[in-house]
Amino acid sequence: MIIDIKKLSLYSEDRIGIVGINGVGKTTLLNLLSQKLPPDEGWVKVNGQSSTVSQMEPPEHEMISQEMASKFKIPMTYSESMSGGEKTRFKLADCLSQNSAMIFADEPTSNMDMEGIELIEHYFAEYSGGLFLISHDRTLLDGLCNKILELEDGRIKVYPGNYSSYSEQKARERERAQFEYEQYVSEKKRLERVVIETSEKSKSIRKTPRRMGNSEARLHKMGNQKAKANLDRAQKSVETRIEQLEVKEKPKQIEKIKLDIADAQKLHSKVIIEGKKLNKAFAGKIIFQNAEFRIENEARVALIGPNGCGKSTLLKMIINRDDSIRVAPSARIGYFSQDLSILDEDASILGNVMEESIHEESFVRRLLARLLFKGDAVYKKVNVLSGGERVKASFAKILCQDFNLLILDEPTNYLDINSMEVIEDVLQNYERSLLFVSHDRRFISSVANHIMTIENHSIKTFKGSYEEYLAQKNKGVDRAKEEIEKEIFVLQNRLTEVVGRISMPTKKDKVEDLDKEYYAILTEVKRLKAMLKL
Repeated sequence: MIIDIKKLSLYSEDRIGIVGINGVGKTTLLNLLSQKLPPDEGWVKVNGQSSTVSQMEPPEHEMISQEMASKFKIPMTYSESMSGGEKTRFKLADCLSQNSAMIFADEPTSNMDMEGIELIEHYFAEYSGGLFLISHDRTLLDGLCNKILELEDGRIKVYPGNYSSYSEQKARERERAQFEYEQYVSEKKRLERVVIETSEKSKSIRKTPRRMGNSEARLHKMGNQKAKANLDRAQKSVETRIEQLEVKEKPKQIEKIKLDIADAQKLHSKVIIEGKKLNKAFAGKIIFQNAEFRIENEARVALIGPNGCGKSTLLKMIINRDDSIRVAPSARIGYFSQDLSILDEDASILGNVMEESIHEESFVRRLLARLLFKGDAVYKKVNVLSGGERVKASFAKILCQDFNLLILDEPTNYLDINSMEVIEDVLQNYERSLLFVSHDRRFISSVANHIMTIENHSIKTFKGSYEEYLAQKNKGVDRAKEEIEKEIFVLQNRLTEVVGRISMPTKKDKVEDLDKEYYAILTEVKRLKAMLKL
């Protein structure tokens, strides 16, 4: 891994997102900047204390305050028996407890459910120091960053703005590069035509006719020689201009990938998956209780909910054709699981994908190239691939098979942003049925047209995009808050009345009962006000 940086200055108000494909050296760069790794050449100077959140390393301290433990809903003491999400929350709480001038965060949303990701976003947004963040969560990068640092081929380039702004700038760069390349090709062809035409003119200058006398022939020859010399000089001048043209490389073309589906492969049932009276429990913990759901044909359904609510359990119940679940008889299910078990470890990437592909090898190679398996890289054996590369290979294998219903469990884990956007692009135009679990908000927003949630052991389905679902959910929250505020208002009026009667009781009043009512109302008002803060 070679990272060549001539000069880089980062400031306390910078909130920088570091992006680049898997394996390009983002973590190495972060370790260099945080001085966890010494450079082979040059130097790094950091002013002020810094702290780090890393998925690969334990927290810097194994105990946090009761206040931070309460905020992040975790124990005060770190333990290896914690879930992945709890460990990440602990590391973040520990990091924020140190009041450092800078935070270096490497994939802080890994293993986190949506609630945890939003918690990270909230506390990082409140943090006033410098932030250096590696993340594949584009919504997080949009919400937190004011600069994006792109690492490519060992070199860096800093773009002002958040991730969306960076994407727009990259698109304009590609357009400009394409325009400059076309101008270069056009000018080069024009000059090459001039060279050919000039050369032809030079060759066509006739020699002295035999019938001419000596004097006349000498004058004719001198004129021809002069004209030919002028043409030759003009030709060399144009050839020099061609050599001096600034060469513009042809920009990489981003090819659209569309999975064509034969009519015979399509599902024709209106409802392709339906569950009724679902009941499931593990070790006494209820997962589903008389739950019901239905998924219609050609729906792209995102299944969301907190860690441990039963999302993966539901997918496995569908795959295993649980007695309480009906799947359309003609459904051919392609299942992407987090264990990546569909890959043959000893076969190549291309061999794995082509094994049961319904597409020609040329199409498969185009898809693999979009996923950054180019040239001879398609012949790599699976057993030497990284986690991200295995995910991409599994995706390609599933997408190219004869399936008409895809079920994907956390498909965006380990994927870099480039690969994630390729998968999004394919699934947005996917004409078959799709059910997937993801905590990536941008991915859900880009792909899903139905949202399915698991709440209180039941399953709810919303027809519409993720944005529409959130708008509907927020309306419900706003209505609930209005009701709570009304209830607080009524209780406070009653509280004022009770205080007045305690101060000046009548013969009918029992002060002891009024005192009990006062404390009961006060407790309820505090509880309702706490609910408004959630």
